[in-house]
Amino acid sequence: MSPAPPAAPAEGATGERESQDLYGLTPELYAVIKDALEARDLGRIEALAVPLHAADLADLLERVSSDERRLIVDALRPTIDPEVLAELDESVRDEVLDYLSPHEIADAVTKLDTDDAVYLIEDLDEAEQKALLDAVPAEDRAAIEEGLSFPEHSAGRLMQRELVAAPAFWTIGQSIDYLRADDDLPNDFYDIFVVDPRHAPVGTVPLSRVIRTRRPVTLGEIMDTDIRAIPATMDQEDVAYLFNQYDLVSAPVVGDDGRLIGVITVDDVLEVTGEEAEEDIFRLAGVGETDVHDSLGRTARRRFVWLLVNLATAIVASFVIGMFQATIEQMVALAVLMPIVASMGGNAGTQTLTVVVRALATKDLAPGNAVRLIGKEGLVGLLNGVVFAAIVGAVAYLWFGSAALGAVIAAAMIVNMVVAGLAGILVPLALDRLGIDPAIAASVFVTTVTDVVGFFAFLGFAALVLL
Repeated sequence: MSPAPPAAPAEGATGERESQDLYGLTPELYAVIKDALEARDLGRIEALAVPLHAADLADLLERVSSDERRLIVDALRPTIDPEVLAELDESVRDEVLDYLSPHEIADAVTKLDTDDAVYLIEDLDEAEQKALLDAVPAEDRAAIEEGLSFPEHSAGRLMQRELVAAPAFWTIGQSIDYLRADDDLPNDFYDIFVVDPRHAPVGTVPLSRVIRTRRPVTLGEIMDTDIRAIPATMDQEDVAYLFNQYDLVSAPVVGDDGRLIGVITVDDVLEVTGEEAEEDIFRLAGVGETDVHDSLGRTARRRFVWLLVNLATAIVASFVIGMFQATIEQMVALAVLMPIVASMGGNAGTQTLTVVVRALATKDLAPGNAVRLIGKEGLVGLLNGVVFAAIVGAVAYLWFGSAALGAVIAAAMIVNMVVAGLAGILVPLALDRLGIDPAIAASVFVTTVTDVVGFFAFLGFAALVLL
């Protein structure tokens, strides 16, 4: 007997509780599944998990431990939805694939759209890819191999081969009859791509327009000719920008010869947008994008590199402090107040850096407006620097009874806040110009600049004014 579903939330539940009911994997259902996992009841696990949407089942597999993950795979092995594999995080996906036989993986690959199939096997080593592709039917294998031939994170990897194309002279009646009769059409599509005799796209006709147009009218009469044909080698970030900029639902992908070879749809682009934003956030913090699901050892190794870099920059800042050791020894208050200047500069620089990295990713920051934005960030730093200089100067005066000390820290605060704003925009711009991802390295450089300038300005002013 299948277990009863978890009880619905009581009347009057909070808005947060109501929003959770929009999703299949509610906290209540998750608790019930965890009980079934602890009891190792495969039948109950299957009954609870099978009704879940593929994305919700992927979330479940990502939340549980490795042993529990193995139990779920064993329980669902005869009926597991191939879409689940495409929804999984990379490290969890690799683990789940280890639990499946090559035949089971090959069967899943043949049921997926080509873009999802490529995503599923692109990170396997060469021998594993060959063994898997040998088990896939020839037609599917050719499409997947073509997808794998394109650069990683390109439109060619992102596209699916399944699409609907027709010549401009076809009537709406012919097109509808074709859509109804052909069994090889994709499950979901939004546009008919109109192609010329070379099979190059010359226009698009949305399905909504097909439905509303009379049968004798040709596709050429109602097609949109302002199409955005995406080169297969275009980076997926640029693809996402095009979809966002022009409100696209789908777009044709063309090869070097201009022929139509695939289509990218908005659901794929939404995934790219989320992945790129997540990747930028993780990189700014110096951690890997799969950090949550990685093993203990791999997580430690990933973080070690950036911690080592940060240690090196901290040593540089300490060296600057060491230059003023005699000054600090004569006035202990300097050691008390030093962290204030550096931390305020670091936080201001991080604020600017976060905005700039995102603006570069979305192409809102370009050479045409870079000078204006550099000036703006410098002025923002100056304005905030003046305000906080007054505050911290007053605090230093009230704390230590020295107007000169208050003036020194106020001046250092203004200098460091201006430098922080400029570093927050100039460093990522310079890295971007050099072809280096600003999200990876910019935070380390900005933090170093604000620490070094903050300590040097504060201790340097103190040495000139107070001693």
